[in-house]
Amino acid sequence: MTHPAPLGRVIGVSRQQTRRSSPGAPDRPYSAVVSTLEVTTVADGVHVAFGPDVNWTLLVDGEDVTLVDSGYPRYVGAVVESLRRVGRRPEDVRAILLTHAHIDHIGGAGHFASTYGTPVLTSDTEARHARREFLEQASPLDVARNVWRRGALAWTVRIARAGGTESGAVADAEGFDSVVGSVPGGPLDLPCGPVPLDTSGHTSGHTGYHVPGAGAVLSGDALITGHALSVRTGPQMLPPLFAHDRPREFDALDAFVGLDADVLIPGHGGVHRGSVDDAVRRVRSARA
Repeated sequence: MTHPAPLGRVIGVSRQQTRRSSPGAPDRPYSAVVSTLEVTTVADGVHVAFGPDVNWTLLVDGEDVTLVDSGYPRYVGAVVESLRRVGRRPEDVRAILLTHAHIDHIGGAGHFASTYGTPVLTSDTEARHARREFLEQASPLDVARNVWRRGALAWTVRIARAGGTESGAVADAEGFDSVVGSVPGGPLDLPCGPVPLDTSGHTSGHTGYHVPGAGAVLSGDALITGHALSVRTGPQMLPPLFAHDRPREFDALDAFVGLDADVLIPGHGGVHRGSVDDAVRRVRSARA
């Protein structure tokens, strides 16, 4: 599949150029996650992996894969397993796209970059966040202040085991909108041609992705359908403690309106089928 907006330097990342520093299992595989992992095909070429507390997505075109997000640091074994379940290997991942650089979405990216030479891409601002030039993330104190929420204590234990207190810095993370040959607003020259959407607010450079050919929107944490700290299911926002800029987070919902999409793939919770516009309206109505 070809697309009109080449990603300059990334287009040169061929199957032969990916590298693997050592054979065998990935570092610190988190076997408990593999045992509960669910991988579901939601559209042609679009597969969603549901870990215990966060999702990631595999966009498959032929033998090649775009991996969107990568779970917690100790979910690496589960990410590799999710690739295996769709008949692919880590070496088949042409790039990792990040919705944002919180530890539960960026955790496996450094492993793929260092072991397989996989490019890690996101918005310019979020690439700086991924490199840990700054940090916009709930602190352990923020989490401790919310242990009164239903399910919070068990969730805190799980994410600590999964590497939730690690840095997760990805030194080689880059902004796709600064790569020579990219066209702002157009599809990236990667498997399934995802189109970046500016959804900043949850973090300063948060990015969603529209996959026009599949009628799917990957919303990251800008719009979710469930979370361990939420008592509801269905379209909603994450609790405020996770937001860098709450008003801007609500404004960012505009990016999802008017898209040709009826599959919403969030960073947390189940896939929502139906009008994405309606999902946005439901969230805004609940806020009013």
